[in-house]
This record gives sequence, structure tokens and C-alpha cells, in this order.
Amino acid sequence: MPAKIIDGKRMALEILARLKRQIAPLSPKPCLAIVLVGDNPASVLYTQKKHEACKMVGMESRNIRLAASASQDEVVSAVRKLNADKGVHGILVQLPLPWHIDENAVLSEIAPEKDVDGFHPENMGRLALGLPCTAPCTPKGIVRMLKESGVRLEGKNAVVIGRSRIVGKPLALMLLNENCTVTVCHSKTRRLGEITKRADIVCVAVGKPNTLVGRMLKKGAVVVDAGTNRVGGRLVGDADFDSVAKKASLATPVPGGVGPMTIAMLIENALDCYRKITRRQ
Repeated sequence: MPAKIIDGKRMALEILARLKRQIAPLSPKPCLAIVLVGDNPASVLYTQKKHEACKMVGMESRNIRLAASASQDEVVSAVRKLNADKGVHGILVQLPLPWHIDENAVLSEIAPEKDVDGFHPENMGRLALGLPCTAPCTPKGIVRMLKESGVRLEGKNAVVIGRSRIVGKPLALMLLNENCTVTVCHSKTRRLGEITKRADIVCVAVGKPNTLVGRMLKKGAVVVDAGTNRVGGRLVGDADFDSVAKKASLATPVPGGVGPMTIAMLIENALDCYRKITRRQ
């Protein structure tokens, strides 16, 4: 029996509709500032989708565009101005940044209380300690998808393929916090298929097509594909969906899986930041 599809697009629309109802009575409205450095086509597209989501739910958004040649000091200065702006409740710096800019240095400048991406060292540290924090959007969306799909996480063997700070590392921490037994795999992992075959849940996020195929899974596993790759003019994930679907019980498609949930979690994080900031004012 083929895998049941986890419809991230449907879930995201339901979450956004709920957030819209929560935002409607608020005054002033929550405001998310998005800093885009350069004109990378993928980054431009992603920021457009984020601004569209803000508009959909009635949240204000600001688009701060800087040239690809902008210096690190100029980017940091833009972030500091947004930190000081009481009309801005959330700040997102679109990644990746141009090669000459230190991403860690820039992300560390975002005020933790306005860090909607959850990448500031304070938020990442609190996540590692299991303390309340703003969690990175994609991992948060993955955990929400699993729970909404009826997957019981406690006690499950979970494999995370990928160790980026955007997905892999925080996802592993979040699954640990949900009482999963977690194995993190990466480009140096040996005999990957032997490890994934023991997993109840496999999450892949490495940016390489066919990293995960059906023969690497045990029957009935749950597969979450957070990869995005352009192959032959179409968008595909890191998993070979056709072969994976023959072994898995649940699987996310690309597109229409993790991506929409990432944006929904961004809006949810921005609203949470707004609430925390306005309570203190």
C-alpha cells in the first residue's frame, strides 16, 4: 500500500487562517521586517512568499533591500536600526548572505526577542536546554506536521540526515525534546542505508536529490523531506519519492510538504514575538 501523503499545504493554510483570526483584533498590527541582501533568485522568491503570507493574515511587513555589494557593517547597521524600531516586532535576515558577509556575526546582532527565525545563539542555546524559545521555522513545522498526522514521537527511533543550523541540528534537538531516540547523519556518515533502515522516522535535509531511496527504509517508516532541488526545470526533494512511497506509511511531497509549513511557522513565530514584546511595553 503506497504511503499516505502528509499535506503540508493544507495544514499551513489552516494554521494561517487561525493566525489571521488572532491578528484581526490587534492594534497596532504585528510587523515583520525582512532583510534581503543581493538578488539571488531563490532568495527573492522566498522573501516574496513571506511578504504574501504576512498580507494574507493581516500582518504588516517591511522589505529592507541591500545591494549584493553591501558590507557586513552595512547589514549589521540595518539590523541594529530594526532592533531599535518599536514598530518592528520580528526581524528575519534572508539566508544565504553573500560570501563576504559572516552570517554568524549578522544573526547574532538580531535582538533575541525579535528573532523570528530562532537562529540567535540565545534561542539556539535555550532550544538545546529544552527551555522556552523561538524555534527555527522548518524544524518546528516538521514536528508540527508529524503531530498533526498522528505520529506518536515518544520512544521512536528518528534519523535526521543533515546537520545545518537551519534544519538538521535544531530538528535533532526538537525530536530529542519530544523523547525520540535521535541519530544525526551527514556527508561523512558511513553505511547510511543501514542506519536509516532501523528508523521509525527519517527526516532528510541536505540539498541533494536521491539522498534517500526506498531500499534504505524499513516498511512503514515515516519520511519527511525538507530538501529543495531544481532538476530538469522542476522542484524535487532529497528523497526519491516514488520508491520511498512504496515503503513508507507517511511521506511529505516536494513541493507542497515542508515548505508551506515553514512559512506558517514563521508567521506564528512573528505573532509570538509581537505578544512577548507588547506585554513588556
